[in-house]
Amino acid sequence: MTEKMMNGRKNGMIMMILFIVLYIAAFVLFVATVDRNPLLMIPALLYLCFGWILFMGLKVLKPQEALVLTLFGNYVGTLKGPGFFFVNPFCTSVNPAAGTRLGQSGDVVDEAKSSKVILAQAAAGQQAKKMEDRKISLKVMTLSNTRQKVNDVLGNPVEIGIAVMWRVTDTAKAVFNVDNYKEYLSLQCDSAVRDIVRIYPYDMAPGIDTTGDGQSDDGSLRGSSTVVAQRIRERIQEKVEDAGLEIIDARITYLAYAPEIAAAMLQRQQASAIIDARKMIVDGAVGMVEMALERLSENQVVELDEERKAAMVSNLLVVLCGSKDAQPIVNSGSLY
Repeated sequence: MTEKMMNGRKNGMIMMILFIVLYIAAFVLFVATVDRNPLLMIPALLYLCFGWILFMGLKVLKPQEALVLTLFGNYVGTLKGPGFFFVNPFCTSVNPAAGTRLGQSGDVVDEAKSSKVILAQAAAGQQAKKMEDRKISLKVMTLSNTRQKVNDVLGNPVEIGIAVMWRVTDTAKAVFNVDNYKEYLSLQCDSAVRDIVRIYPYDMAPGIDTTGDGQSDDGSLRGSSTVVAQRIRERIQEKVEDAGLEIIDARITYLAYAPEIAAAMLQRQQASAIIDARKMIVDGAVGMVEMALERLSENQVVELDEERKAAMVSNLLVVLCGSKDAQPIVNSGSLY
């Protein structure tokens, strides 16, 4: 299905004025010929009864709005751009996603309003709302899907949420190629997230290939969030191309381990951090001990045999690597 533009129909104001003038003329003609000429009275009466049908062809569009029109089941074209249009009054506008309510900008119902206000607004503007729903928004919209629980490449359950910025670029494809383009986009987002997340580990892990080149790399969900989001955007774009949608951007809004393993993973991260800190402390302590022995030997401050050197190294390492401040016992006697 190819989109057909209906341009050059911004003559709604002229047609509306013409219809009003014809109504006035028909009323005057009906009054003037009601008792004199029945042949002229009949056309005037018919126009007074059915002339309102012509007003159904008047369409008003605001910026970044579109109307997909069909005539007796056939697609006739799309109106785009702001203006006051006149089309065939028997044309009907189509928008299969009009009643869809997802986590999208423009589709969120304000739950803070009281029920009385909502009922009053519904009673006053129900028909106007139906007309607005038939219009397709061409603005950039945001889809924030619910958090999903997905297993990463190591099998760990991860919760992830994404926000997708998208817009309709081909109204004909969006309306006729899929049943409901908003629900279709939401489902494809879920599928793309699962396809990409299962390739990556949550944290960097050795021996994991995330790029598909056959070699391990340092990619991870937490460390390569921008790359992961870009791959998710590209995967969604591939799936929604036939629906006439453009994926402008995708961002990860939430990323964490699933609650059932979050505590265990936190302990693992703490243990890893402690081990790394201990390694740094030991490396520094060994360097300080080596430097102390070299300085003592160079300056000939004291000569120590191997046994005394081993005892000194042991004491220094205890002092430098201990988690608490050392309280040494000072020997005030002889050297031996």
